[in-house]
Amino acid sequence: MFVKICGLKTERAVQAAVAAGANAIGFVFAESPRRVTPELARQLCKGVPTSVARVAVMLRPSATEWNTVRDVFRPDWLQTEAEDFARLEVPEQIGCLPVYRDKQATDFAQADIHWPEHILFEGARSGVGLQPNWDHAAQVARKTCLLLAGGLDPDNVREAIIRVRPWGVDVSSGVESSPGVKDPDKIAAFLQAAREAEGAHAG
Repeated sequence: MFVKICGLKTERAVQAAVAAGANAIGFVFAESPRRVTPELARQLCKGVPTSVARVAVMLRPSATEWNTVRDVFRPDWLQTEAEDFARLEVPEQIGCLPVYRDKQATDFAQADIHWPEHILFEGARSGVGLQPNWDHAAQVARKTCLLLAGGLDPDNVREAIIRVRPWGVDVSSGVESSPGVKDPDKIAAFLQAAREAEGAHAG
């Protein structure tokens, strides 16, 4: 189970995510209480093991905005809206994590979509705890490596994993004490719950 902790702004939060066993840490470069500069994100990643993926989280960035993040922060992955990738220059060594949003009228089991190898699936808005329809997510998870996001927290991630069977899970506001402020105890609890759910599937 791939686990990403998103919206990190402080060294304390980064250390908590790494210590808890996160596979990836996300830094937001869009309008948000969690927004950081490329320079700060790069600084926060000093000392982070190379086994932990660094994800640039953006929202319809201009080519100039992306190029700055790419060259200064040097992420392992770019996460942004699926349609953004057609107009951005992403080097081969940087992974693409296109965002697909749940739409209530869409039957994802029948949708004629060419799914990329990895996607992030979430609700209509990011960073506000809006949960997508898990039945829709489960339909998509049967077609590609789906990173489930939106409305997850330490209390519901186990059920989400069992119902959706995603490739991974992503959390931001669900491990915060207030908007933009990560809680190390909640981060650890989220990772523990996700790993327990993963173990239950393996059994």
